[in-house]
Amino acid sequence: MSQSNQFIQSDANQAAGGATSSRKKEHVELCVGEDVTFRGKTTRLERYELVHCALPELDFDEVDASVEFLGRSCSMPVLVSSMTGGYADAERINRELAEVCEAVRIPMGVGSQRQALESAAQHESFRVARRAAPSIALFGNIGGAEIARSADVDAVRRLAELIDADGFAIHLNPLQELMQPEGNPQFRGVLAGIERLARELGLPLIVKEVGAGLSAAVIRRLLDAGVTTIDVAGAGGTSWSGVEILRRDDGRDDEEFWDWGIPTADAIIEARPLCDDAGATLIASGGIASARDVAVAIGLGAHLVGSARPVLKRLIEQGPDALRAMLDTWNRHLRGALFLTGSRTIADLRNARVVRT
Repeated sequence: MSQSNQFIQSDANQAAGGATSSRKKEHVELCVGEDVTFRGKTTRLERYELVHCALPELDFDEVDASVEFLGRSCSMPVLVSSMTGGYADAERINRELAEVCEAVRIPMGVGSQRQALESAAQHESFRVARRAAPSIALFGNIGGAEIARSADVDAVRRLAELIDADGFAIHLNPLQELMQPEGNPQFRGVLAGIERLARELGLPLIVKEVGAGLSAAVIRRLLDAGVTTIDVAGAGGTSWSGVEILRRDDGRDDEEFWDWGIPTADAIIEARPLCDDAGATLIASGGIASARDVAVAIGLGAHLVGSARPVLKRLIEQGPDALRAMLDTWNRHLRGALFLTGSRTIADLRNARVVRT
């Protein structure tokens, strides 16, 4: 049986798959073409800076920004966060993203694979990522709302096999589901589903927000459930509430939720001691737009940092070569931050002195 046919496709699922594909296309178009950033709230990363060390006692060529993630070597602690898949042009986007990630040796997550559960029509839009990037750390992705409805471990395992994933992410997006015109804000049972996946899936489990942040209380529950990687995905970058507000045409006024969420810096600071005590990996995403953001986020406690919209905009507007140049610049500037804080490795940078300005 082909991998595409392993998913049972009813007529209702096929129709749902078409609606999901259309929504995914709209999401990408809005993220690239409209201002969907937070309006009155920032990541608060700008409030912190690394302390300059005038006596680093190492040569610049000794600096090593590489890390391991999901069992694979990465040139720097930056990953391309989950973005898209499941509609026609997403195949090209994911292929080009994966090709760049392979070239610069950084991890990548595919967008929500809900559409792959609903229809086999766009499986290649997800599968193409591994074909284009055979050596990078790659992870799959499904929403908490889907897990709440049915924690079908075999179905999630097939989604992982579709892309030969090294890990799997569950995204928590209650705010987005609440704002989405066709949303599903039904989250009772999500934690039990996550706990079952952590126990039975056989892959490292990542749990992430999508831009409203994870609180300490939530992180503690996730770690207790067996989650090994936490992505705080804080507020201050893309407002997915804002994206869904722009998609609405029913006249409903939900503007007060545009800026809802925990700023990225605050979320990292709360998450660090919990993840350290549990031996879990901490990813910081949400508004990461420069090497400075990367370095400060690591200084505050992240092991890796994820970026999405800045990566997507550079790819769509300027092409793969421009995206690779941007990531190469981030790598160079991150290594500069290591050198100028007297940090030989990313682990050293994570323990460098950070001050609030």
